[in-house]
Amino acid sequence: MNSQELMKSIIQRIATGPELSKDLDFEETKAGMQAILRGEIDDVQSAIFFIALRMKRETEEENKGVLAAILAESDKQQVDVDDLVDLGDPYSGYNRSIPISSFLPAVLAELGLPCVIHGLDSVSPKFGLTHRHIVNAMGLSVDHSTADAKSRIEDPSIGWSYVDQASYCQGLHNLVPLRDRIIKRTVINTVETLITPLRGRKTHSILGYVHKPYPPKYAALVDESGMDTALLIRGVEGGVIPSLRQKGLMVSYEGIEEKDRVDIEPASLGIEQDMRAISFPAELDVHNDIEALADYTVKLGKAALSGEQGMFYDGLVLSASLVLWHTKKADSLVEAAEMTRTVLDSGKALNRL
Repeated sequence: MNSQELMKSIIQRIATGPELSKDLDFEETKAGMQAILRGEIDDVQSAIFFIALRMKRETEEENKGVLAAILAESDKQQVDVDDLVDLGDPYSGYNRSIPISSFLPAVLAELGLPCVIHGLDSVSPKFGLTHRHIVNAMGLSVDHSTADAKSRIEDPSIGWSYVDQASYCQGLHNLVPLRDRIIKRTVINTVETLITPLRGRKTHSILGYVHKPYPPKYAALVDESGMDTALLIRGVEGGVIPSLRQKGLMVSYEGIEEKDRVDIEPASLGIEQDMRAISFPAELDVHNDIEALADYTVKLGKAALSGEQGMFYDGLVLSASLVLWHTKKADSLVEAAEMTRTVLDSGKALNRL
């Protein structure tokens, strides 16, 4: 059947109420999503597709089908590095706290772990401060191609790159206005952090989560995406930076096999903070002051990369230590924290930035 006939059949089955709706299999979910990405389905039917899946609750096969469709429509590049760290922070950004993770790629690259971070400008449901805003405030390009990002990561003096959704999957980025009108989260919010258009010989997905049942679900999607390992961190605002004040769980996977599960205790790494994250300044509002918030973040980030101690510095120490431990670049979290502090205090990560 053609794309319109397929979507009609899909909607007839998934949008018939809480008791009668039927689940889709992997292949028809993938085919339906690809038709949407190619612009073959109108906005009304596309919105019904996303809302109906959400209302009946997406199955693992449906999540995998949507992810596979996006990967099939994305520009992918193989990067000539042994290990590549993929930071999958929420694309809708942060609306309460400063995203320390924007500065994590430069730190990891200086520690010998090439890193890619990806995102977009603004999207539902948060419309928050995103990595694109911050990288742009750094004075760096946010619109280069995936091939350009590959070259930056392969350059030993850089070793990291931001890549925008509009560069690696234009069809997906074209859905941003529709997602904004849908208002609520859709399956795209679940899978887009796992797309990563760049792959090393071994690729490590670093993801944040909020709800306890999520780690095995995300690990299955990471495996479906073709990445090799996953580190799931219970982070602030669903991101990859854990609380600086209290214990937080992280779960390490190879494929879909859980390898380790650790309650992160910041104090065990010499981190003593009274707050879990850096809040936005009271005078700056995420809806009206995005540029000012991005500039403020860059100011704090550069100070931390210069060795200035504080919450931003500690956030980088904590998160980089988890990644070093997960990728087996350090034997313990304590050793990893010492390695990270050495890099921050040297100022080398700032030069790399």
